[in-house]
Amino acid sequence: DASIGYERGSSISPEWFLAATAAAVETADYCLAHLEPLAKVKRNAADRDAKLKAFATTFAERAFRRPLPDDLKQGIVTAPFATAPDLDTGLKRSLLLTLSSPRFLYREPTPAGDGSLSPFTIASRLSFGLWDSLPDDQLAAAAREGQLATPTQIRQQAERMLADRRTRAKLHDFLLSWLRVDQGPEITKDREHFPAFSPAVAAAMRTSLSLLLEEVVWSEAADFRRLFTHDEVFVDGRLAPLFGLSLPADAPFRSVRLDNGKRAGLLTHPYLLSVLAYNDATSPIHRGVFLARGVLGNVLKPPQEAVAPLAADLHPELTTRQRVDLQTRPVACQTCHTMINPLGFALEDFDAIGRARTTEVRGGREQPIDASGGYQPRVGEPASFTGGRELGGYLAVSRDAAEAFVQNLFHAVVKQPVRAWGPDTLDRLVDGFIADDYSIRKLLVEILLVATTPAASAPAA
Repeated sequence: DASIGYERGSSISPEWFLAATAAAVETADYCLAHLEPLAKVKRNAADRDAKLKAFATTFAERAFRRPLPDDLKQGIVTAPFATAPDLDTGLKRSLLLTLSSPRFLYREPTPAGDGSLSPFTIASRLSFGLWDSLPDDQLAAAAREGQLATPTQIRQQAERMLADRRTRAKLHDFLLSWLRVDQGPEITKDREHFPAFSPAVAAAMRTSLSLLLEEVVWSEAADFRRLFTHDEVFVDGRLAPLFGLSLPADAPFRSVRLDNGKRAGLLTHPYLLSVLAYNDATSPIHRGVFLARGVLGNVLKPPQEAVAPLAADLHPELTTRQRVDLQTRPVACQTCHTMINPLGFALEDFDAIGRARTTEVRGGREQPIDASGGYQPRVGEPASFTGGRELGGYLAVSRDAAEAFVQNLFHAVVKQPVRAWGPDTLDRLVDGFIADDYSIRKLLVEILLVATTPAASAPAA
């Protein structure tokens, strides 16, 4: 279930149980087929019994992410070997017990009675938060040796782990999810209006967006604000013709400043603008909903009833903005559209495939684009802006945008509601994010420091 902003398992189904069991059997069979390199023992070795039991113990400790107490070792390792007809069968039984244990299948045991976290739980929160995987040898050693006892020690481990490629991959996946494009939506465009658009162009646009995210997040500053102010776009030979650039058809991606600096990072990126548009025209409503809900973190009520967009053919003299104004004029629509429309209108200076424009052809003539818009923040005075560039400048320093991003990243890392760590935690993280010059990587570390303290609302065992 991901309905409240982060994915969590909400039930155990027969299908899940069968899949977990099949995976356990497959893994155990693999280990038996590769025992010599894994357990470092020959089949006829005199110490084979001890080596296989040592391997089973290490396997269980890695799977459970903590040392085995004597009673658990007796049940998981000693007993399966003692009752098995041969060593291989004993090892397989031990591995299957490990892989079907709740200690492996679930992230954490119940907290201690005083609500404290063991160093092994802290290590797991760090590794699953950044890697979605088990602690590595260095982190596991720090847990065993009591080197995760202070915020300074936890911070040092988190900063070390940031450099791992798994952190890079997880953060990239989070950003695509935050932008609502993690599923790689299929983009099609009307051939009459956009003859140069193709599946290959759509794929290149998606790669271009990924390169922008990598450029911003993994630059030295990792400055969140650049996601809304960066004025260059990664373009290759497939994208160049769309933007009037002359590049060889096989030219690799390069960062190019388009439209005399009118670009505003991901807000005006061709891929996002193409996703948030119809196949033959822009969609201020789709763009406005994305900004209001995803970027600024507002809650929008579902519409009382589904309403088809007004067909352009029925109102050939109206611009897209004018048609949206007409469609959402009823009082029942205004509750949400007073926020949605002005945000979406600010991106009307870019067409349905993300090209800058100043006019729109309607009624057989060119009409000027009105890209003026505004936003009423949750606290403070209303803002006004015209065009994507000004909108990006506003969002870069908007507390609403910073708060929404912090909350989304917290949920992706911790898989828990931020309010579980106290009513002031979100505000403290946002204040720190701003004070740290909007560094996304520093924010990750601060979130992990919060996550490695007991949740304020967690019940005692």
